[in-house]
Amino acid sequence: MRWDPLRQWRLVTADMRPVRVLIVDDSAVARKLLNDLLASDPEIVVAGAAGDGRQALTRIRELKPDLVMLDIDMPGMDGLGVLVEIRKLYPRLPVVMFSSLTERGAMVTLDALARGASDYVAKPSPSETPERSDERVHKELIRKIKSLCGEHLPQPKPEPASTRVSARPQSRIDVVAIGTSTGGPGALSELIPQLPADLPVPIVIVQHMPPLFTRLLAERLNTIAPLEVREGKEGEKLRRGQVWIAPGDHHMTVARKGSDFLLALNRDPEENSCRPAVDVLFRSVAQTYGANVLAVVLTGMGSDGTLGAAAVREAGGEVIVQDEASSVVWGMPGKVVAAHLADRIFPLSGIAPEVVRRVSMRRALAAAARP
Repeated sequence: MRWDPLRQWRLVTADMRPVRVLIVDDSAVARKLLNDLLASDPEIVVAGAAGDGRQALTRIRELKPDLVMLDIDMPGMDGLGVLVEIRKLYPRLPVVMFSSLTERGAMVTLDALARGASDYVAKPSPSETPERSDERVHKELIRKIKSLCGEHLPQPKPEPASTRVSARPQSRIDVVAIGTSTGGPGALSELIPQLPADLPVPIVIVQHMPPLFTRLLAERLNTIAPLEVREGKEGEKLRRGQVWIAPGDHHMTVARKGSDFLLALNRDPEENSCRPAVDVLFRSVAQTYGANVLAVVLTGMGSDGTLGAAAVREAGGEVIVQDEASSVVWGMPGKVVAAHLADRIFPLSGIAPEVVRRVSMRRALAAAARP
């Protein structure tokens, strides 16, 4: 039998407790920082460390870690090169990038996410105090590691899921609202380019990311999609064929002024530890568009979007979600399914065609029904 590194990795790690992490960074200071932060949690152990890309690939083969923390800037083979090799040999091995909060760092991080990185954590920033940066990195890192490696930790009994929905009138769709988190940049990079330039409705999106990252994500999507993709701005009018991404650290809502629908931004308290929050956007479109909403919940950790999905359903709108197999983390969509709020579940590859089908069909039926 030909050796299959993915199969071997799964066999070795299937029953491991706690989660074993490999730290890859050329900086001894960064390796110690990560080691100390992870050592505080009994469900995570540092399996080893590597100071360069070539050594990292060797250590992965030797140690069979459950997750890799990967620096981007390293001499020789950099983090992107290592990531490409990891994806060839271990397609399902979670990889979290450790990136700087600079424009270049954000751009390279988005490259990494597009190439298959599972998530990222921003390095301490000069604008943060050491105590604040350690607290932020620790909180984000622990949460993301446990979410990405949940199969290796004791799991609560899942709630029964159902996609049965009661028969409801099918209203015309006037807006598509999308919520996503972990795995979202990759999912959006696949979904948005599949939508046609003549899509007759606007799209509003919440992707959990810091301010700089959301702007660069919008710019990147704008270069690969037929639709116009921009970061949300206060007072902008929603028009057909436009995509608006909520700016980092701001909730994005929609307000109605006469026959126009306008974007609004605020810095109200976080919801679900997030700003922007999917729940805020979904509630807003449900209030302003009523039943004429199609909400989409993509891959992401946590439960943001569940209460918002309930508001959309209560207003008469519809909710579709990404399936577990194609999600990096089936937290957000899974919670919507468990709450019996999903009208349908689709693999990522099927969501764009379904959005186009529902929008086109509903608008055609509504036009035919008019006297």
